[in-house]
Amino acid sequence: MKSSTVVIAGIMFTAVGIAGFTEDGLLRKKLGGIAGAPTTGQEGNTLPDEASFGVVDKGSRSVVTEFRQIAQNTQPTAGTTRPQTTPPVVDESALRYFASKGDTARLQAEISRLRALYPDWTPPKDPLAVPRNKDVQLETMWQFYSEGRYAEVRKAIAERQASETAWKPPADLLERLNVAEARARLVNASDLKQYETVIEVAASTPSLLTCSEVDVLWRVADAFTETERPDRARDAYLYVLKNCENAPERLATVQKAVSGLPYDMAQEILAHERTVPGGAAEFESIRDDLARRFVAEGDADGKLAVDPKYIQRLERLVETDGLASDALLLGWYQLRRDNMSAAEQWFRRAHDKEDSASASQGLALTLIARKAHEDAEKVLYPWRDTSADAKATYFAATANLLAIEPPVTLSEEVLSRIAQETTKGRDPATAQQFGWYARAMEQPATAARWFATALRWKPDDEPSAYGLALSRNQLGDAAGVAEIQRLWAARSERIARLGETEEARHDAIARQQQPLAREQAPTAGMERRSPAVVTEAAPRTTTRYVVDQPVAVARQPQRAGRSVTGCRTTINPTRLSPQAALTRGWCLMDLNRPLEAAEAFEVALQAPASQMREDAAYGQSLAYLRAGLTNRAAVAATKSTQSRGRVEELQSAILSDRAIAAFDAKRYRETLIFLDQLGQISTHRSDLMVLRGYAYLNLKHYAEARRIFEAVAATGNRDAQRGLADVGKAQEIWPNK
Repeated sequence: MKSSTVVIAGIMFTAVGIAGFTEDGLLRKKLGGIAGAPTTGQEGNTLPDEASFGVVDKGSRSVVTEFRQIAQNTQPTAGTTRPQTTPPVVDESALRYFASKGDTARLQAEISRLRALYPDWTPPKDPLAVPRNKDVQLETMWQFYSEGRYAEVRKAIAERQASETAWKPPADLLERLNVAEARARLVNASDLKQYETVIEVAASTPSLLTCSEVDVLWRVADAFTETERPDRARDAYLYVLKNCENAPERLATVQKAVSGLPYDMAQEILAHERTVPGGAAEFESIRDDLARRFVAEGDADGKLAVDPKYIQRLERLVETDGLASDALLLGWYQLRRDNMSAAEQWFRRAHDKEDSASASQGLALTLIARKAHEDAEKVLYPWRDTSADAKATYFAATANLLAIEPPVTLSEEVLSRIAQETTKGRDPATAQQFGWYARAMEQPATAARWFATALRWKPDDEPSAYGLALSRNQLGDAAGVAEIQRLWAARSERIARLGETEEARHDAIARQQQPLAREQAPTAGMERRSPAVVTEAAPRTTTRYVVDQPVAVARQPQRAGRSVTGCRTTINPTRLSPQAALTRGWCLMDLNRPLEAAEAFEVALQAPASQMREDAAYGQSLAYLRAGLTNRAAVAATKSTQSRGRVEELQSAILSDRAIAAFDAKRYRETLIFLDQLGQISTHRSDLMVLRGYAYLNLKHYAEARRIFEAVAATGNRDAQRGLADVGKAQEIWPNK
C-alpha cells in the first residue's frame, strides 16, 4: 500500500521517470489530440482498443468506449485546417507553485499537461521566475489540494462563490479535485472490500485508469477477481504490461496477476515479458517462485497440465538448493498424476532431508501403492496423529499390511502398536483385518474378539459378521453361530448357509437360478445438489474386500476335501495338471482372489474331459464376474458348453452387471434394455425393479417410475418407498412431465 505522500503524488500523476504515462498521456487520450497533440509517441500512450483493454463497464459501455466518445467530441478530423485564433493565455501559476515546493514530479507533470493543451507554448526556463499568483485565495486552494485536504478545497470554493458571485473556480482545479476524490473513494472501497463500488467508481472516472495510476489498476483487477470475473482482471493486468514502462510496477503486476488468476490466464500475462538491456528476461528474478506456485497449483488440481519448463526448473532447484519443500511439491504433483515411482523418489528425498508429516504421508502413499505396506506403516507411525488424512493413510497401511496373502510374520512390537492405534482410532477396517490375520495364524478366539470389535464400531460390516460366524463355528460355539445367522440371514446368503454341505448349497442355488455377480444392495435415495435440483440416483453396490469375502457368487460343483489352506501361496498355475488347476481355482475363489482363480481355470480348460472343461469355463466366468470384468465373463462362458441351468445363471448375472454398469454411466435407456432382456430368462428381483424405477425417474417418465415403485413398495421394500417419495418431489419441480 502506498503512503499518503505517494498517494498524493499519484493523484498529481507520477514521477519524472514515467513522465510519458502522466497526465500528458491521459489528456491526449481524452482530448484526442487537441491543438495537434499526437495520440501516440515515444511514451507509448496509445488509446487502447477493446482487444487490448476492457477493464470496466459503465452500463453497457467500456472505458474504451468512453475514451473514444470523448475523443470524437473534441478531436479534429485529419487533414482539416484549424482556424487562426488568438493565442490563449497560459496559466503558469501551478508551475511556480510546484517549483517553490521542490516537487519536481508534479512540476514535470504540469509541463507535460500544458504542452498537450498548448503545443506552441514554451515552458519557462526558471519556473520560480513566473509571477506569483496574485489571487491569494486561489493559491490557498491549490495548497489545500496538494496536501490532500479536498473537503477544505470544496469549502473554500463554496465560500468564495458565495461572496463573489461572478467568480468561477479554474476548470483545471475542479477536474483535478474530482479525480482525486474519486481515487480516494475507490481506495477506501477497496480497503473495505466493497468490490462493486470499486468497479463503479473506476467506470465513472476513466482518467484513473492510466499508467500513472497503476495502484488503481491493481485494485480494479482485484475487484474483478473477487467478483469472479477473472477475464476482466486479466485485461487490467495486460493493460499495464502492454502500455507501462516502470520496471518495479511491471514486476509487481505479474506477481499480483499470477496469485489471483487461473493458470492459463497467468501464462497469458507472462507472455508479455520483455527483454531488458543486457539480454535478460525482465521477470527472471521471480522465475523460481513462479515455478513453485504453478507446481503447487498442479498439486491441487490433478488435471492441470503444468508446462514442463516449470517442473524442470523446480527439479534443478532441488538439486542446487536442496530444499525439502521443493521436493515435496514435486512429490505431490507426481502423486496426483499416479506417477508413483517419480513421486516416491521426491518424497524420499524430502523425507531424508527433513522428516515431516507431509513427507511421511506422501512417502507412505507411494509405498502402499507398490504394496510395501510394512514400510508404509513404519514411516507414517510417528506422524499418525498430525491430521485426519495422516490417520486415514496410516490405517490404510495397517489394513493392507494385515491383509497380505500369504500373511507376513510381524514382530510383537509392530502388532502391539497397530492394535493400540486401531483401538484408539476405532478403525473397523483394520480391526476386521486383524480378525482375518488371527484366523490365518490359527487363533480363532483372538479372531472372534477382533471381528466382534469391528462390528461394534461398524454394525453393518457383513465381512466382520461372516468372520465372526466362521470363528465361532471353529470354536464349536453353535449358539453363537445361530445368533449371527438369525441377525444376518436376510442380508447375507453366505452367513445364512454357513454349515451346509457343499452339495446342498450348490443344489439350492442351481434350483433358484440365483444371479451371480454384484448382488445389488438396497437402492439409495436420490441425491440432490440443492433443494430444487433433482439429480440421478446411484444404486449402492456391495463392497469388495481383501480377504475371504465372496461377492454373492454361486457355489462351484461339489469337490471333496477342498481346503483354502492349500492355495494361500502364490504359484504359476501352468505347472499344474488340469485337475489340480481346477481344484486350485475353486480354492482361490474361496479366498476371494478371482483374477488368480481365472488363470487357474484357464489351465483347466485344456483338459480332455468335457465335464472338466465345462466346470473350468463356468468357474472362470464366475471369477471374472466377481472381479467386475463382465465382458470377459461373457467370453469365458462360451469356452465350453454348459447346462441349461448354468447358462441361464450366467446370462442373468452378466445382464445384471451390464444393467448396473449402464445405470452408473447414466445410460438409462440402455439400462432398461438390459433389464428387459434379463426379464425374459429370470424372475424379477426387487432390487433390480427398483433400479428400473430409478431409470424411468431419471428419464422423467414419472408414471412408469411410480408404477414400478408402487408394485415393489407393496412388498415392504423401503427403497421403493423412498423412490415413491422421490417421484413426488421430482414432479413438484417438473409438473408437466
